[in-house]
Amino acid sequence: MEAQHLLTVEDLLAWPDEPVELIDGEIVQRPMSRFEHGLAQGGLIEETLPLKRHSGPGGWWIIPEISVRYNAHHCPSHDLAGWRKERLPERPAGVIDILPDWVCEILSPGHERKDTLTHFMRLQRAGVPFYWIIAPEDRTLIAYALEAGGYHAVFTAEGSEETSASARIPPFEEIEIDLGALFGEGG
Repeated sequence: MEAQHLLTVEDLLAWPDEPVELIDGEIVQRPMSRFEHGLAQGGLIEETLPLKRHSGPGGWWIIPEISVRYNAHHCPSHDLAGWRKERLPERPAGVIDILPDWVCEILSPGHERKDTLTHFMRLQRAGVPFYWIIAPEDRTLIAYALEAGGYHAVFTAEGSEETSASARIPPFEEIEIDLGALFGEGG
């Protein structure tokens, strides 16, 4: 039996131009973005804009489609990831290898397992403090916080009624997020 050859971040960087990421030593093609995905991603970027404008305490770097190197064989491209500016005061460059304070994945058909299981377990083990999963087609948001080494749901919203409200969701309690903006209401 032949041993499996795990690809590295260097293999990822040398990969021909197409949307891919490195998941557990394997190059995986990124899913094609859909309209609902873009609405959720753009809506969340707009809602967190006040946090991005702050410098110092309370400020955040919130970046879409960012590659994060967790180790030599795992470098996913997150739909959104954020770093507190008090922990990362200077703007980083290139593939970032600093643990995010928050990651948000937006489910794509055929890739749900990657976001709800693979990323969930990997980020939990790595110690990412907050992980959100958004399912645009189901109008669902689940926010997890890391407590005692495991993720626990700290906020959930599902369906038209709950996702039409505003909420203060960890780690962004200092602002109200219009959940309707994440699901394309009013746009």
